[in-house]
Amino acid sequence: MLSDQVLFEHRGPFGIIVQFRQSLLLLVGLLLFLGFNPSNPIGSLVFPAVLISSIYLHEIGHAWACKVQRIPIREVVVYGGGGYVLPGRSLSRREDEFVTAMGPIVNLGLWAISSLILLYFPTGQIGYALYIIAQVNIFLAIFNLFPMMPLDGGRLFHLFLARFLKPKLATRIAGGVGLICCGLWLIILILRFTTGGMLLLFIPQFGLHWRMLRQA
Repeated sequence: MLSDQVLFEHRGPFGIIVQFRQSLLLLVGLLLFLGFNPSNPIGSLVFPAVLISSIYLHEIGHAWACKVQRIPIREVVVYGGGGYVLPGRSLSRREDEFVTAMGPIVNLGLWAISSLILLYFPTGQIGYALYIIAQVNIFLAIFNLFPMMPLDGGRLFHLFLARFLKPKLATRIAGGVGLICCGLWLIILILRFTTGGMLLLFIPQFGLHWRMLRQA
């Protein structure tokens, strides 16, 4: 997103600089448009806040994995379409596997912690917030493990295939599986267009997987 300007920067844990882009405002506006409740305006803000915070922590997980492996970080970005971490150099397969896996692991950890605390605060505003945190993070963890690029699951699947297959064959298989998953995702979007919620925020990248299948 070349025109997506920096909204502000934040120094996060481990000294990691995170850029927040202007498209986040569009994401918040869309979520409020779809789910704003005039009778509970504060509650309506909980979901966007939890979603953006969870994406932020997801990217911090990727960046932390870079830090502990002494991999320089070019930039960490959270924007309206999610987030990404750009390493400052190419990664080995083992490095890439660890960096990629840490994002979903962070979401699974947040889901587990919030679910446990929810047992002690099952009602009220605290209970509602914990429930949203748990639901958003289990969704992000499962969603990111789908074997589609540029999701973490797509990268992990490609890296897994590369352990046993020649690079071209691994890329072709990853591209073909990704195309099938994109088709299934599109069917879900069509069937649940009005109730798909966060599913509507991800557009399958048919072209990327087609290039992987054809150009490898």
